[in-house]
Amino acid sequence: MADTDKSPDSSRRSERSRRAILDASLALVGEVGYNKLTIEAIAARAGVGKQTIYRWWPSKAAVLLEASMALSGDAEDEGEWTGFPDTGDIAADLKHVLRLTVDQFNDEKYEAPARALTAAGAIDRELGEKFTRQLLEPALVLYENRLRAAQAAGQIDADIDVRIAVEMIVGPLTHRWLQRTNPLTHDFADTCVDQVLRGIAPR
Repeated sequence: MADTDKSPDSSRRSERSRRAILDASLALVGEVGYNKLTIEAIAARAGVGKQTIYRWWPSKAAVLLEASMALSGDAEDEGEWTGFPDTGDIAADLKHVLRLTVDQFNDEKYEAPARALTAAGAIDRELGEKFTRQLLEPALVLYENRLRAAQAAGQIDADIDVRIAVEMIVGPLTHRWLQRTNPLTHDFADTCVDQVLRGIAPR
């Protein structure tokens, strides 16, 4: 006989509410922008009370940051991101990842929260540091590790500063995305890789 007296699983209920809140923040920031995003609006869209949100997060920025991290996790789960490849061809591997980055920058689902956090982080130092530490830095470390493997294989100069090389590769992409003055394309990503690798090739 089924146990009809079993109480609801509060952890599952909480997880559903948490996910609804994160999804609502992502949807709303794309619709109204960061400045008009409010805890009240997130709560209404998620179908929860605003005190539920404040119990878990101190601000709308904190909600959006966690939502963005969850979005990155979803991309991995769905196979959009399967890790930094190491095929032995450093140019091909960098172009593959940079093209995926272009696709995300051009996808409103990713672009809206990323722009919101970038803008808010430029004003709110604490948020900016968290954004960098939790979202940006782990991605840059993957680039660094791949370049170090290329150094060990003799594909790039052993004396270069790997961190600066990474910033030279991804920096132009980010700059073009922020400026919106020119289209962000796969060809542009490929050119960035080719020109940087030409400069850091073995002497």
